[in-house]
Amino acid sequence: MTAATHSSLFPQVPESADAVLDGLDPEQREVATALHGPVCVLAGAGTGKTRAITHRIAYGVRAGILPPAGVLAVTFTNRAAGEMRGRLRQLGAGGVQARTFHSAALRQLQYFWPKVVGGDVPRLLERKIQLVAESAARCRVRLDRNELRDVTSEIEWAKVTQTVPADYPAAVAKSLREAPRDTSEISQIYAMYEQLKRDRAVIDFEDVLLLTVGILQDRQDIADQIRRQYQHFVVDEYQDVSPLQQRLLDLWLGDRESLCVVGDASQTIYSFTGATPDHLLNFRTRHPTATVVKLVRDYRSTPQVVHLANGLLNQARGRAAEHRLELISQRDPGPDPAFVEYADEPAEAEGTAGRIRDLIAAGVPAGEIAVLYRINAQSEVYEQALADAGVPYQLRGAERFFERQEVREAGVALRGAARAGANDSLLDGAGDLPSQVRAVLSTKGWTNEPPAGSGAVRDRWESLAALVRLAEDFVRVRPEATLADLVAELDERAAAQHAPTVQGVTLASLHAAKGLEWDAVFLVGLTEGMMPITYAKTDEQVEEERRLLYVGVTRARLHLSLSWALSRSPGGRASRRPTRFLNGLRPGSVAPGARAAAGAATAERGGGRRKRRGPVLCRVCGQTLTEAGEMKLMRCEGCPSDMDEGLYERLREWRSGQAKQLGQPAYCVFTDKTLMAIAEAVPGDEGELAMISGVGGRKLERFGADVLAICAGQEPSEAEEED
Repeated sequence: MTAATHSSLFPQVPESADAVLDGLDPEQREVATALHGPVCVLAGAGTGKTRAITHRIAYGVRAGILPPAGVLAVTFTNRAAGEMRGRLRQLGAGGVQARTFHSAALRQLQYFWPKVVGGDVPRLLERKIQLVAESAARCRVRLDRNELRDVTSEIEWAKVTQTVPADYPAAVAKSLREAPRDTSEISQIYAMYEQLKRDRAVIDFEDVLLLTVGILQDRQDIADQIRRQYQHFVVDEYQDVSPLQQRLLDLWLGDRESLCVVGDASQTIYSFTGATPDHLLNFRTRHPTATVVKLVRDYRSTPQVVHLANGLLNQARGRAAEHRLELISQRDPGPDPAFVEYADEPAEAEGTAGRIRDLIAAGVPAGEIAVLYRINAQSEVYEQALADAGVPYQLRGAERFFERQEVREAGVALRGAARAGANDSLLDGAGDLPSQVRAVLSTKGWTNEPPAGSGAVRDRWESLAALVRLAEDFVRVRPEATLADLVAELDERAAAQHAPTVQGVTLASLHAAKGLEWDAVFLVGLTEGMMPITYAKTDEQVEEERRLLYVGVTRARLHLSLSWALSRSPGGRASRRPTRFLNGLRPGSVAPGARAAAGAATAERGGGRRKRRGPVLCRVCGQTLTEAGEMKLMRCEGCPSDMDEGLYERLREWRSGQAKQLGQPAYCVFTDKTLMAIAEAVPGDEGELAMISGVGGRKLERFGADVLAICAGQEPSEAEEED
């Protein structure tokens, strides 16, 4: 059950504490009643995590266990904090504080500053970019507007990771982060920025956290006062906590463990801002007595959408992937996700607009439909296609394409060049229209090759590149077109898309879509180079791109479409490939590594004996394993297990049925250790299943389809019907 399913905007306040628990599923109820000691809630997409933690707080307050003024619930956006406060009021727990990290820290800073320092808190710098610009000028470093935004973002990253200016270059190298400028230059600008702030007695948003941390570290009396005020903490979206936020949380807590955290490592998509899932993944290590509850019942999406989402994560690698949650849909079946291949980008946009128009005609409200893409520069072709189809739309998290600063500046430059004609020296040697456009836009930052890395400079380049592509497409349709004709075309497009819209299809980047949901979602532009994005170089960066696609998939309640184009423009060479993340999931594709794994399985079926090369090491602590049971699990008996307990129980239940049919003991089907290994590995195909010790060739042929179906969240009979 989600907020969208509430039958009334003004539900009645539950009559009692026990009534607060009504309507919760068993796992949500377990969260709500776990009121003592550290609690870690691993909550998958669409599983009702906000419902679970707000009912937990309300139940504790209504039962007299948690004093409302002694609870601080922390989240990451004002919108999420406001939603939490609203739900708590509806549950009869209106006195609870629900704030962002920054607003909670600012409130404490304003209260204690006069006592610690004297006078008023320094003025808060609303926008640091102007001071960064002055700092760069004093360092004799020239930055354009987009480089300025990128350097400002780097300073923010450094501060939330508690990196001082002198350590910035080393920190960038260690994190494999791609800096927008020379790191020594950014270090100088960062140091000057801090100096100017001190000289002018101003602070920025990161300083709010840093200064609060400093006061709590230096003044034990103030730390004690805050700890007397707040005895219980709840942190939502815990996978997005930065090192600085975690430090503040530790100081709030002191040596107590009255803490509940909620998160999902598979939805970590903001590492570029300093967010890290390590605090969530290490929670049980830091708090060995923690109660851990997994929310895997998905109330948002159909089984078909959930199956695809699970399939994406089954192929994931890395530490976050080892702690993935396998969702189980609680909704009735719906249509299968559509995988659509188009010849070119305009065809993809037009086809998407046509399918959206059909959905609206079938009764799906336009406001319940979204088109999601990797970068904002992709929006222009969809804005145009929807406008041509007469479908209203609204952009989220970005300006309309023709309202962007760089696009407006480019339009002015193109208009000036069109008026000057042959008198403009920029156009010398530029024979055709696209060459003229490239020549003009080269003065605004366009280059033949994209800039390295992400950020505002890359965003600006993408917008200008979209104009270059538009000119190339325009001249194919009108070979005799002039620069003036193109300018008139741009003006017409801009005017057509400035019409106000009230209820429309949402156009948004995948990052901007986090936390939202729609009845129908179109994931577009899913080609290599865009998903994963070109500048995702390291394994962890690629895995974050996979998680970003997972977030996109799990935004859909009922209808889901995934599409890609083989070429950029009509008639172009079909050189693009669909994203690797869909290999083994879209029709006609092969899962990564399947051929090699299948070969290994075939060798085992043929009687070949697999030889182990070297010692078998524990995948948790690295020690050499000697016991057969430990070698089967690939970990020491005493090392923590990341087993999916729900999956393990379903496998045991299935094994019991098979054993009865065969008239044999259960261990003849699979031993307990083998079932545990399967529940820890969660294999996604035959090759992965064959690599698990205890799954020989005969058992793979006999039981493999059933086991893989159970691992995929299906019933074995469903897999047989699909086969």
